Amino acid sequence: MAHHQFSCPITEAQARALRLEDTVTLNGALYGIRDATLIHLFDRGRKTRFELRGHAVIHTAPNVRRVAASPASPAGYEPVCIGTTTSDRMERFTRPLMEQNGVRLVIGKGGLRESSAAAFRELGGAYLAITGGAAALQTTWVEAIEEVDLDDLNPESLWKFRVRGFGPLVVAMDSRGGSLYAQVQQDSRGRRAAALASLGVKSH
Repeated sequence: MAHHQFSCPITEAQARALRLEDTVTLNGALYGIRDATLIHLFDRGRKTRFELRGHAVIHTAPNVRRVAASPASPAGYEPVCIGTTTSDRMERFTRPLMEQNGVRLVIGKGGLRESSAAAFRELGGAYLAITGGAAALQTTWVEAIEEVDLDDLNPESLWKFRVRGFGPLVVAMDSRGGSLYAQVQQDSRGRRAAALASLGVKSH
């Protein structure tokens, strides 16, 4: 296992260097997206002015507070609670995010499925897992909300955060087809079969 310090954008080679159970800490730009953001971008044809190529996105709909724009709050928002949502609902958007927008890293909780694993293999990317229920800590890693786009979708706007020491995050899916979630499922099936066999029950 290795630890990686990234300031995005990163290259395909950097994304492909990540291996399962490596850890990653991010500094600089991080983009927040959620269901409505992705539906509007890929189902309804809207565009963003943000350049996402080589960047990391996090599945979130943050709790924010409107404030007067200032050097500390350039977008006119300050973070209150930047929590992470379950990624599975956004499974179908991993490939278009990578193919059309050049995203390299996806951050969330709960993992993604095989179509995302295939996109990471073919295009060079990774899924970084964050601990669920740790939003209070996570928010301390966000220095400011620098910009916001598609803000009519608030709070599912497209957010540009400035982060420092965001992590460590665990590489839970890598570009070699590895997935901690697939491993857990396989282990669970094996243990279930063994438990049923010990009881004299045939598993199907």
